[in-house]
Amino acid sequence: MSGQGDPYAPFRPVTGARVARVAALASLLVFGGIALLGPSYTDSATAMSVLNRVSIAGFGLAMAAFLWRYARIRAVPSRTGLLVVNLVQRRELEWAQVVHVGFSGGSPWVVLELDDTEEVAVMAIQRADGRRAQREAARLAALVEHHHR
Repeated sequence: MSGQGDPYAPFRPVTGARVARVAALASLLVFGGIALLGPSYTDSATAMSVLNRVSIAGFGLAMAAFLWRYARIRAVPSRTGLLVVNLVQRRELEWAQVVHVGFSGGSPWVVLELDDTEEVAVMAIQRADGRRAQREAARLAALVEHHHR
């Protein structure tokens, strides 16, 4: 859903988030299935077999958690600034700090150039979303421009 009606609507990826959610669920199903239905060994290594099953299930759960985190990336604009929530980093910016908004070179997502020459990736606006990504980048640039006046 694009923020065409509300300029302060949160920015969220579409394609990448869908793929991440599906992959997270698949990870739970596949690794959970292997852990539950995989071959069991009845020799003296029974404790090792249980440990292997728990490890396989844990790996699937960890992978699913990572993918679900990827699906939750976003950028939330407000009247005072922009909250950028990427995969591992959360950053609050004031509008005055942002100098330029755009897809930098071959970057898969929008990059903000800040007044201190630092760059911040906005993973919520992903090139994979095609025209929607271009519209969302333009909306973010318009917000920056509006708040610089």
